[in-house]
Amino acid sequence: MKRRRLFVTVLLFVLASIVLAACQKKPQYTCTDPKGCVEIKPGEPIRVGAALVFSGGAASYGIDSKRGIEIAIDDLGGELLGHPIELVAEDSQCNPEGGQAAAQKLAADKTIVGVIGTTCSSAAKNAAPILSEAGIVMISPSNTAPYLTDPATRSPFYFRTAHNDKVQGKVAAEFAYNELGVRKAATIHDGSVYAEQLANVFAEVFKQLGGEVVAQEAVNVGDTDMRPVLTTIAAKGPEIIYFPIFNPEGPLIAAQSKEVEGLQDVKLMGADGLFSKEFIEVAGEAAVGVYLSSPDFSAFNPERYDAFLKKHEEKYGEKPISAFHAHAYDAMMILAEAIKKAAVVLEDGTIYIPRTALRDAVAETKDFQGITGNLTCDENGDCADPHIAVYQITSATEWDTTDPEKSPVKIWPK
Repeated sequence: MKRRRLFVTVLLFVLASIVLAACQKKPQYTCTDPKGCVEIKPGEPIRVGAALVFSGGAASYGIDSKRGIEIAIDDLGGELLGHPIELVAEDSQCNPEGGQAAAQKLAADKTIVGVIGTTCSSAAKNAAPILSEAGIVMISPSNTAPYLTDPATRSPFYFRTAHNDKVQGKVAAEFAYNELGVRKAATIHDGSVYAEQLANVFAEVFKQLGGEVVAQEAVNVGDTDMRPVLTTIAAKGPEIIYFPIFNPEGPLIAAQSKEVEGLQDVKLMGADGLFSKEFIEVAGEAAVGVYLSSPDFSAFNPERYDAFLKKHEEKYGEKPISAFHAHAYDAMMILAEAIKKAAVVLEDGTIYIPRTALRDAVAETKDFQGITGNLTCDENGDCADPHIAVYQITSATEWDTTDPEKSPVKIWPK
């Protein structure tokens, strides 16, 4: 009898233990996403990659964007869904090889949820397909080349908060033809997808307006003597040279054009790839009078942008150094909202982020009130609220994009 009672007692204890264990067992989640899920356990960070340029002549663009991301993370309180946000930065440089290396490194890290980048369109050429294959959402704050969101060539996990150069090239051509009144133009690109496609858009629209494109030339990244190309262009008699390239080649074109017979009075126009203080530092007095197209800072949300600028100066001790800091801020905020929408949160604090679901959540972005405007992603990944202005450099020493009275000065649209 005692043995039977003991047996029953042990049996009940075992059954109770099984039931208790079942009740205490952590809830399970089965990932069915075709690209997999990122699992983030309690206390672990949500890791976001930044593939931006941090070296060479274009470094200021990447630093400018990274600061925008960091301020966004600060505004999120440094955390998301109860997990700290960790930024993992890689130098994508400003070329296909750098973009490929940065993307491969980030794609190999299975904890990376999404990537803000790249800076340059040429780096995205190789980076976007690699990250898309890995199922990692990529939102660029400054890629502008049209082919990146062309339905025939777009990588499916690619988005951008920067404008499409179909917009910028059109604005530049209309300004040259309608505002400056020039009828003969020459273009120079540097072989990058950004510069070549932007120069082509400018030329196409300029011709549609009735102008003549007398020369379409190219230099190489790394060239320092621009005089041979400039001499060839001078023989064609242009009234304006449009050169949407990067530092340091761009300011060298501006400086050396003053040395070429027939070009001393020709108007010079660049694009957002030259919109940084480095341009005047290299070009010197030759920079004065040069026109640059860029995002229109006066079209940004004034209250939010003013608050951003105050935080920027407090955090970094200076004003923004290039054009796409606010676009990077908006890219990080869009990614954060998409993570909140796509994440599966378990009772113990573990979260799963299905990669395809995250991509879809970014794609569904609509009427997002960002610093740069009201952002809605179209079916091809263009999410920007594009407003392009033309600025003119009026000082060889002053660079302040936050004061409308200081150089560079916005001159169009008025």
